[in-house]
Amino acid sequence: MWTPTEEEKYGVVICSFRGSVPQGLVLEIGETVQILEKCEGWYRGVSTKKPSVKGIFPANYIHLKKAIVSNRGQYETVVPLEDSIVTEVTATLQEWASLWKQLYVKHKVDLFYKLRHVMNELIDLRRQLLSGHLTQDQVREVKRHITVRLDWGNEHLGLDLVPRKDFEVVDSDQISVSDLYKMHLSSRQSVQQSTSQVDTMRPRHGEACRIPVPHHFFLSLKSFTYNTIGEDTDVFFSLYDMREGKQISERFLVRLNKNGGPRNPEKIERMCALFTDLSSKDMKRDLYIVAHVIRIGRMLLNDSKKGPAHLHYRRPYGCAVLSVLDVLQSLTELKEEKDFVLKVYTCNNESEWSQIHENIIRKSSAKYSAPSASHGLIISLQLLRGDMEHIRRENPMIFSRGLAITRKLGFPDVIMPGDIRNDLYLTLEKGDFERGGKSVQKNIEVTMYVLYADGEILKDCISLGSGEPNRSSYHSFVLYHSNSPRWGEIIKLPIPIDRFRGSHLRFEFRHCSTKDKGEKKLFGFAFSPLMRDDGTTLSDDIHELYVYKCDENSTFNNHALYLGLPCCKEDYNGCPNIPSSLIFQRSTKESFFISTQLSSTKLTQNVDLLALLKWKAFPDRIMDILGRLRHVSGEEIVKFLQDILDTLFVILDDNTEKYGLLVFQSLVFIINLLRDIKYFHFRPVMDTYIQKHFAGALAYKELIRCLKWYMDCSAELIRQDHIQEAMRALEYLFKFIVQSRILYSRATCGMEEEQFRSSIQELFQSIRFVLSLDSRNSETLLFTQAALLNSFPTIFDELLQMFTVQEVAEFVRGTLGSMPSTVHIGQSMDVVKLQSIARTVDSRLFSFSESRRILLPVVLHHIHLHLRQQKELLICSGILGSIFSIVKTSSLEADVMEEVEMMVESLLDVLLQTLLTIMSKSHAQEAGEYVSCLLSLLRQMCDTHYQHLLDNFQSKDELKEFLLKIFCVFRNLMKMSVFPRDWMVMRLLTSNIIVTTVQYLSSALHKNFTETDFDFKVWNSYFSLAVLFINQPSLQLEIITSAKRKKILDKYGDMRVMMAYELFSMWQNLGEHKIHFIPGMIGPFLGVTLVPQPEVRNIMIPIFHDMMDWEQRKNGNFKQVEAELIDKLDSMVSEGKGDESYRELFGLLLLEKVEQETWRETGISFVTSVTRLMERLLDYRDCMKGEETENKKIGCTVNLMNFYKSEINKEEMYIRYIHKLCDMHLQAENYTEAAFTLLLYCELLQWEERPLREFLHYPSQTEWQRKEGLCRKIIHYFNKGKSWEFGIPLCRELACQYESLYDYQSLSWIRKMEASYYDNIMEQQRLEPEFFRVGFYGRKFPFFLRNKEYVCRGHDYERLEAFQQRMLSEFPQAVAMQHPNHPDDAILQCDAQYLQIYAVTPIPDYVDVLQMDRVPDRVKSFYRVNNVRKFRYDRPFHKGPKDKENEFKSLWIERTTLTLTHSLPGISRWFEVERRELVEVSPLENAIQVVENKNQELRALISQYQHKQVHGNINLLSMCLNGVIDAAVNGGIARYQEAFFDKDYITKHPADAEKITQLKELMQEQVHVLGVGLAVHEKFVHPEMRPLHKKLIDQFQMMRASLYHEFPGLDKLSPACSGTSTPRGNVLASHSPMSPENIKMTHRHSPMNLMGTGRHSSSSLSSHASSEAGNVVMLGDSSMGEATEDLYHHMQASPSSSSLSSTHSAPSQMITSAPSSARGSPSLPDKYRHAREMMLLLPTHRDRPSSAMYPAAILENGQLPNFQRALFQQVVGACKPCSDPNLSVAEKAVPAAPSSWSLDSGAREAQPFLSAHTGCIMAPPVPPRSLLHGHYSLHFDAFHHPLGDTPPALPARTLRKSPLHPIPASPTSPQSGLDGSNSTLSGSASSGVSSLSESNFGHSSEAPPRTDTMDSMPSQAWNADEDLEPPYLPVHYSLSESAVLDSVKAQPCRSHSAPGCVIPQDPMDPPALPPKPYHPRLPAVEHDEGVLLREEAERPRGLHRKASLPPGSTKEEQARMAWEHGRGEQ
Repeated sequence: MWTPTEEEKYGVVICSFRGSVPQGLVLEIGETVQILEKCEGWYRGVSTKKPSVKGIFPANYIHLKKAIVSNRGQYETVVPLEDSIVTEVTATLQEWASLWKQLYVKHKVDLFYKLRHVMNELIDLRRQLLSGHLTQDQVREVKRHITVRLDWGNEHLGLDLVPRKDFEVVDSDQISVSDLYKMHLSSRQSVQQSTSQVDTMRPRHGEACRIPVPHHFFLSLKSFTYNTIGEDTDVFFSLYDMREGKQISERFLVRLNKNGGPRNPEKIERMCALFTDLSSKDMKRDLYIVAHVIRIGRMLLNDSKKGPAHLHYRRPYGCAVLSVLDVLQSLTELKEEKDFVLKVYTCNNESEWSQIHENIIRKSSAKYSAPSASHGLIISLQLLRGDMEHIRRENPMIFSRGLAITRKLGFPDVIMPGDIRNDLYLTLEKGDFERGGKSVQKNIEVTMYVLYADGEILKDCISLGSGEPNRSSYHSFVLYHSNSPRWGEIIKLPIPIDRFRGSHLRFEFRHCSTKDKGEKKLFGFAFSPLMRDDGTTLSDDIHELYVYKCDENSTFNNHALYLGLPCCKEDYNGCPNIPSSLIFQRSTKESFFISTQLSSTKLTQNVDLLALLKWKAFPDRIMDILGRLRHVSGEEIVKFLQDILDTLFVILDDNTEKYGLLVFQSLVFIINLLRDIKYFHFRPVMDTYIQKHFAGALAYKELIRCLKWYMDCSAELIRQDHIQEAMRALEYLFKFIVQSRILYSRATCGMEEEQFRSSIQELFQSIRFVLSLDSRNSETLLFTQAALLNSFPTIFDELLQMFTVQEVAEFVRGTLGSMPSTVHIGQSMDVVKLQSIARTVDSRLFSFSESRRILLPVVLHHIHLHLRQQKELLICSGILGSIFSIVKTSSLEADVMEEVEMMVESLLDVLLQTLLTIMSKSHAQEAGEYVSCLLSLLRQMCDTHYQHLLDNFQSKDELKEFLLKIFCVFRNLMKMSVFPRDWMVMRLLTSNIIVTTVQYLSSALHKNFTETDFDFKVWNSYFSLAVLFINQPSLQLEIITSAKRKKILDKYGDMRVMMAYELFSMWQNLGEHKIHFIPGMIGPFLGVTLVPQPEVRNIMIPIFHDMMDWEQRKNGNFKQVEAELIDKLDSMVSEGKGDESYRELFGLLLLEKVEQETWRETGISFVTSVTRLMERLLDYRDCMKGEETENKKIGCTVNLMNFYKSEINKEEMYIRYIHKLCDMHLQAENYTEAAFTLLLYCELLQWEERPLREFLHYPSQTEWQRKEGLCRKIIHYFNKGKSWEFGIPLCRELACQYESLYDYQSLSWIRKMEASYYDNIMEQQRLEPEFFRVGFYGRKFPFFLRNKEYVCRGHDYERLEAFQQRMLSEFPQAVAMQHPNHPDDAILQCDAQYLQIYAVTPIPDYVDVLQMDRVPDRVKSFYRVNNVRKFRYDRPFHKGPKDKENEFKSLWIERTTLTLTHSLPGISRWFEVERRELVEVSPLENAIQVVENKNQELRALISQYQHKQVHGNINLLSMCLNGVIDAAVNGGIARYQEAFFDKDYITKHPADAEKITQLKELMQEQVHVLGVGLAVHEKFVHPEMRPLHKKLIDQFQMMRASLYHEFPGLDKLSPACSGTSTPRGNVLASHSPMSPENIKMTHRHSPMNLMGTGRHSSSSLSSHASSEAGNVVMLGDSSMGEATEDLYHHMQASPSSSSLSSTHSAPSQMITSAPSSARGSPSLPDKYRHAREMMLLLPTHRDRPSSAMYPAAILENGQLPNFQRALFQQVVGACKPCSDPNLSVAEKAVPAAPSSWSLDSGAREAQPFLSAHTGCIMAPPVPPRSLLHGHYSLHFDAFHHPLGDTPPALPARTLRKSPLHPIPASPTSPQSGLDGSNSTLSGSASSGVSSLSESNFGHSSEAPPRTDTMDSMPSQAWNADEDLEPPYLPVHYSLSESAVLDSVKAQPCRSHSAPGCVIPQDPMDPPALPPKPYHPRLPAVEHDEGVLLREEAERPRGLHRKASLPPGSTKEEQARMAWEHGRGEQ
């Protein structure tokens, strides 16, 4: 049974639990759980990560922790009972974990690794804390490290700063806002200084008493490597200052044996020392570690004869040095031991031994040498910082190694009171001795003893160095053969203080012989007492001692014998009467020098100090002695502090009158000495003295008297140094006074109490007097006052011992009140005064509420004055902060209410004023201080305070001013971000205080300013504040983590909701005054409703209804609300506010309200349009902020822009979005679209002089100027977009304006511009774009795309596959639909994205231009693909049963025509489809179109060859004829016969009789045309190609014979075909029908757009086949099906050809056009009859193909037949491959034009040029030159054969209701053979290349001259006017054979997958000539191909794709050409 747990409440998961049982709770290791119940080894509870999910988990998976449970029961809260910092580390690490991973994702690798390191450190530190094995100091240090790392990580991750106190997180409720602010500041500084290791503590005010941090060097000798000494050695280490040339530390001695190990085995691994007490100044000195090596052994190292082996001497060996400065940097960084090797050098000359270290440092290498490379000392060093106690705590291991403390010579910077020391450092300097009759110099050894007065040698009073025990005697080292030795060896003499007096030193000098006995002979001695007769010790100096002669027999037993002698010169002068007959004679020529240095806290070398301490011995000199005390050094005074003070007070008691003032001055001097940082640590000694040892019970009277006398003198004296010193000593003087009085009271049982009190009061009167003096003109007085004010707060604690709190407070109030106001004193005094007040506030006195009541008014008065004058603001803020801190801590006391009341009255107003001033200057720190003060005050205020505050205002104006101020401060507080973004605690507390304050003040606002006294300004200020408050970033809880959100909500609730309720209720209180805030507050309120907090939205949205209602009442409409709401909504949504749920809620709430109104219709309409606007704005924002593509952004912007214009008519917004859209187009380099976009704005402007204001980037200017500037810019963009036709009308418009203004300069410029555009049209090459229809289906698309279809203008070179890929990358979630059918409702309504994409064909509007024969193709090309609004695509399908024998019987075409909302190009690259029309084309109609198209293609081709002046290459004609005849022979259109000429079909479809007749006539016509074609072919055929021609003739005879039965007159037709015919049965060959097999080859991904009326069909595939290859699978243009995969793959890869390729691949230069009107004319005037035959062969203008897919034909072996390969090799050039198998290049290459045969082709009226509703320019064609009458009225009746049978009249039968589209020639057609019009024949002219190939021949900037044009049918040929320029050039043959051979070079490839042998060309830099075929990749050619190659070599290569031909020939040539035409015809 589950029972609630009592103890087990909180635990940590120690093993992951998968929750594999029912109700199991999934837990990860490390998670924490709260346990609710338990049952048999299982717990039930929740994870703290997901507190809402309860479950069960095994008890043994949980480690229990102690916890505090509050509110037991269902809603209990559990807090783990652990150190709060451990909890914080845990929570922080969990928060960091996810952010840390994000750093890696965002490539912030550096921070990623740093943070990982810090997290590992935190885990380790947390482990140490939890272990519980640390000392308190260690815990503190670990916590410090933790907090530094936590703050560092939080800052770098952008998390909140955590305010702390003593490493604990503070509770903002427990402290004042000022303190919280300071904690934030200190936390921020600790983050910034996290690198610094030392915490420095300092008092809040007062002297800067920062202790200098001592440094210590830890040195350890690791080893001494040597191999030549072989004797014991002593190594002395010391610190040496090179700059001063002296040793600064004691020596550290290491004694080593001859093996290099320590002589004492216990010292192994313990040869270490600590050089202590080095100051920062020392660390900057040029310090060296010097090691002197002294060997102990024979006199000469390598000479065993010198001296006996048993005698050992100390002999110098070598020295090593290490520069401290060189290693200091690495030691500071390392913070651990580091090893160094010191090389040992020996001295070349022993007499210079004392300077060897200096020589080594100076690198005087002549004076030392290195005995061997292996000699060296290996030492390790470590730098430590801090006092010794700290060092001991931190490094216990160092001290456990027998560490030798090596002190500095002399005292450290700071002398600690307990530091007892009595060391005399003696340096053996040098000696000068006589030879004594010897031939060589002596080897002198000095022995020294310390002897006491009784002659006893003192034991252990000599130390050679630290690290070794003391000894009783000292033996110097011996310098070999030196009578003037220089030792320079320092010995320390630690003589006990009690033995110092009377002791003396004796030095004995011996000569060490090196003879056999090796004895040491005594020859002299010297001595020196340690103390002089006057009691002072030996002075720190060099002393020359007298040397006295003696020998071994002399006895020193009676020391009195020599002590009576003078030891030195000074001594000798002192006692001249020395008898000469003494036992010891002085050697006058010998001398001995020593120097001493005393470091003692007990002995003095100062005579004056000694005289003072023994004053009774010199009673007459007391005045002088007291006066000389000032000259005693501070070190001496602090050493004898207690003795000196005792002496002074004894002297004072002895004679107060006489010595009082001098003692007072001496006391002041000593007190001020202790203010020095060096002696600051002696203050406790002074305090202890006063408390425990001071006994001057009467001293207070004299001290008060002297002090008062000093004060009173300050007004008169000019020099006031002594007075200022007394003022500075005030604290200790009062301590003495008070303690003295206490002692006196104790002794006398409180006598003279009144006198004491009155004397203190008089003293305070004197103090007030000093402070009240005007010091502006006296600097000395100023310093006196400053000194007094500085010391004044320090005496409070002393006074409190004698007086009550109130009394002391009164004293202080009187003193502070006596200070002159800020006006009457200078600034420096001002500062001192405020600092004094600050220290008063910080003092213990101020913490008593009784004293605060007295002191607060005077303190507030001074602060008030300063704030009024804006002086010393930082100090004032500090004082206020302290006051608020005290008030907060005492807030439970009753008196606090009164104090807060006082502060409100005095400070609130001036604080607000100060803040406004500071904020206007943007002083961040001052602002932060004062804001925290203001908030502290407001937080302390309760109802009563607010009530009093509001009641105290005398008038409403005052109240108004106050409200305006406080609202303004609050607003600035939120706007200026006074507190940094990461001070979340501070910001939330601020918000809480503001909302509370506003709730108090809003009632006053409502009460006083609503009815008759309504004040707009106050209300507006209030509303602005509320709006700003709700919008604060720190209150937007949605963006923070859930844990943090819960914490905030638990503590403060959602303050936005609180403020929203307040705001709403105040709005309701306004009543009829609401109208004043319409429309002003609409924007701000809208901003509030956009906050993502449902409750706030629910509260605030209804206000808009209120506004509408009030405006409706007043104005009868709510236009203002409408305008403002729309305006603001736009800017706010684009800033990122608002979301879909807001849109829904907005509509819902307002519609609900509006429903009940009388004006509901307008209201509903408005609300609906606003929600629709929001829909678009949200889409727009999502597009802009996301990584969306340009297309999406542009589409979105267009959508929004149109909405502003059409639906809500907001012109300004509309214009803004015009410019945004324009910028986007420019960014995407859509210059044409950018121009159209700007044109929208241009159209809104008139050519008027009306002035316009500054707007966007436009300056203020007239409307005319702005329009002119816009026109110029638009023209420039049209030029960049190569849309010159659109720019020309604008040029004209500008020209018209310039002309009317007679601005001829501008006119000239614009006319030249216009002219240059005409040149560009004719000379520059332009690519024609593809068009694609895109359907966006599914609810996941943005609103502006959802379930709509668009037609898009593709980019240059973009094919269907590339476009589809682009669309799918723009909509990565979208799925491409695989069929062209319209989607059903399921797809439209599903939550997904479907894209349906296929290519469409444009249906141009400008048909007239395209029908004009003499218009160059470059001009026509533009009108085929521009200003297009209609597009078409075809889809084949079967109707009824499918005939397996002949599928064409049931194959229909579904033709869809799409009409767009606007023409392309326009303001966007795509427009929505406005209307779609479906037409079904029957199989018969389809057949008619196919045959007709092929006929037209043949006619055009034959016409061009027929009128050629010279023989040319006729490959294209050969291929075309072969394609049609061979297809007809091999099956071809026989299928059409079977299908439609069958009796069964005719009877079933009587209505089709006319169409059947038409099809028959077309077939007959085809035979006519073929006949003429063969005749032309025969004329031009190359001899080597004769076999082909013969084959064609034979096949034509067969074809004609096969059709004979159907059309009896055919056998008489063509003279060119008169050879014998071989009938092939009933097969009509012109087009191969589409079989099911063929259909399968269509690309299955895209719909097939097949030709109907305006389509070209393809010829039979079999038309390519030579005699070797039989029929080949083909695909007719009029059919389509699903492709099988393998065929599809073949189609991609194979270069084999399809007749379909012809429909796409012919470049536009190939075919010339017939005059457009000729084809529609039913009859021809007779005078033109002679031209009939020619005319019949002229092609018509046709449209482009619209099918998206044309698969290639596949031959059996995947290769082209030889014949076609040869043709292909010559013709195709480097075609650019198309990545989409269903798109051939011809769609690019051949511009579409409506057929001139269409009945309604001209019916459509041209739209006006500037069409406002479409935003497009419909550029009319450039006006044509006038042509002669009859020029176009030609007829095709001329195509009659002389043999008789009249063919039917063609034009009448070929009229169509819809335009026909051109079929270009195939890419295999010789480019150069034909000119740039379009073929309209639908059969394949070449059938030689796959539809994958593409005749994109690059684009050259200038087309090369055409020398081979075959369109020799210039208009003059049938025009009466011979002078008109012919549109085509005469033909020249100029290319040599070598030029063709060059043509086999490879061309660069594009990235698309190219079919086998189609090589793309780089479009960027085309060659001047067309690309050359890629020879190596083609199969070997046979003999036929060789013939063709030679043919090719004789003709120049063709132009690039779309490079239409400019008229470049001379008039003479053209005239001659025309004349020859005429002659030929006759």
